Amino acid sequence: VKSGCCELLCQTYYHSLSSFISNVEFIEQVRMHRKAIRDIFNFEPRIFENTECIYNNRIAKTAEQLGFEAVVTEGSERILGWRKPNYIYRAKDSRIRLLLRNYRLSDDIGFRFSSREWDEWPLTADKYACWLASTPGDVIVIFIDYETFGEHYRRESGIFDFLEWLPREILRWSNLSFSTPSEVIKRHSPVDVIDVSEDETVSWADLERDLSAWLGNTMQNASFNLLKEMEPIIKAIGDDNFIRIWRYLQASDHFYYMCTKGGGSGDVHSAFNPYFSPVEAFVVFIRILSDFQSRLYLKSEKSEFRHKLILRRVSPEKAFTFYMDFSKPTGLTAYSLHDFYSILRTISEESIRFHMARGDFERWILQVIGYPELADEISKISDIKDGNALRRRLLYVIGRKIKELEKNTKG
Repeated sequence: VKSGCCELLCQTYYHSLSSFISNVEFIEQVRMHRKAIRDIFNFEPRIFENTECIYNNRIAKTAEQLGFEAVVTEGSERILGWRKPNYIYRAKDSRIRLLLRNYRLSDDIGFRFSSREWDEWPLTADKYACWLASTPGDVIVIFIDYETFGEHYRRESGIFDFLEWLPREILRWSNLSFSTPSEVIKRHSPVDVIDVSEDETVSWADLERDLSAWLGNTMQNASFNLLKEMEPIIKAIGDDNFIRIWRYLQASDHFYYMCTKGGGSGDVHSAFNPYFSPVEAFVVFIRILSDFQSRLYLKSEKSEFRHKLILRRVSPEKAFTFYMDFSKPTGLTAYSLHDFYSILRTISEESIRFHMARGDFERWILQVIGYPELADEISKISDIKDGNALRRRLLYVIGRKIKELEKNTKG
């Protein structure tokens, strides 16, 4: 690192799918990885690469907010269209730069190096350098697994000889040189903007280059959703051991092993899968996750954690959205008991009467917040007809319970 010939990139600490758990969790893991790099190497990373090159506009915006200058991701035709990956681009609605992986030239080494069925086999250093020299553009991002050298391809394949000769063959060409990512983004300006919506999220995996390698079938999605639903409880309890185990379970590898694709992509998944089949990978993972969930819920039942749990913020899918009437949302949503109390102070009486008549308030507090005592108290005041009086009573009952919870939490 001190030589200046190497630059360390920041990632998620657990090589996880945290960017789809929540933005809070994603940021926490990125900061953990940044701190680890700083502590071990005394180096402040300026370039970010999300797990498996997973990328969209939201991830770019988050990386920019964390102070990164560029993001490395996949140079897929799906996001480039007619453009080429060999230039610097800018993320939509952001100043952050994008370095796009040239997947063809990268995969020539990473996946095709020892394939005798490949019409370019054997790949020699001088041949590869010639390909690089004839590639148009400002920059060629060669991005491959570190394990390519020695693990994916053993010494007998000739990979180390290739690597030894490659630098000198590259430097024979006057139009080629080596640069770190930071040097590249200082030397070249963005030529265009790349727009990648959440629905078009890109990655470097498989032919699809999307999320299907990890979240493409029922087994993967069921496992991931169960893991994701644990976040509010995990964070409310705040036990470091539980949080660490939960984060280990977010590692992308677990979901990769459950992929059921066929063809070339399926062959790659099978080659790296330590299980006999994707189904076995799912069974093992879901058993571990279910056991972890049971231990988590047992811990959450302890009185010192129950108060924190009731006051937690819930996920967007479980938040309470206020309506004026059927199909008439107010645009106000409560993610916690505190939010719920605050909104009740200003929401229209019409909305309060609508939800009380349907039993929505007590149902949400019972089934989502998990506070049957408060749900029971709210059900007992549903016969109050005057809207203003109903609001005052709700605020009194909920406010008193919140104070009790906060007192017990501090105690």
